[in-house]
Amino acid sequence: MPTPGPTPVDRLRALCLALPEAEERVSHGEPSWFAGSGRRARMFVMLSDHHHHDDRLGFWCAAPGGAQERLTGEDPERYYRPPYVGHRGWLGVYLDGPAPDWARIEDLVADAHALVGPGL
Repeated sequence: MPTPGPTPVDRLRALCLALPEAEERVSHGEPSWFAGSGRRARMFVMLSDHHHHDDRLGFWCAAPGGAQERLTGEDPERYYRPPYVGHRGWLGVYLDGPAPDWARIEDLVADAHALVGPGL
């Protein structure tokens, strides 16, 4: 029997932790990724694993201005306005359902890190 590949959470974790000064912590009961060190660290990605108003697996990330509206308009089955942080422009991305576009997810994670990351 073949060994299963990495889970979507494993892949997301690897993308986040590959970025400079990124670390994982639990926040609001979910794995979350922070950029920066110590008290300066700011969250850039948060897993949404069935606990936040639906039964879907996804993540929330900081997003540049206009990205939330553009992506949710292009593909509302994949992208959504997350509760709590959606009003600040954060983007929700579902990881379940049709195969995720990991190249785009890598770009979204990198953009989120750049928005809140070290040196800001």
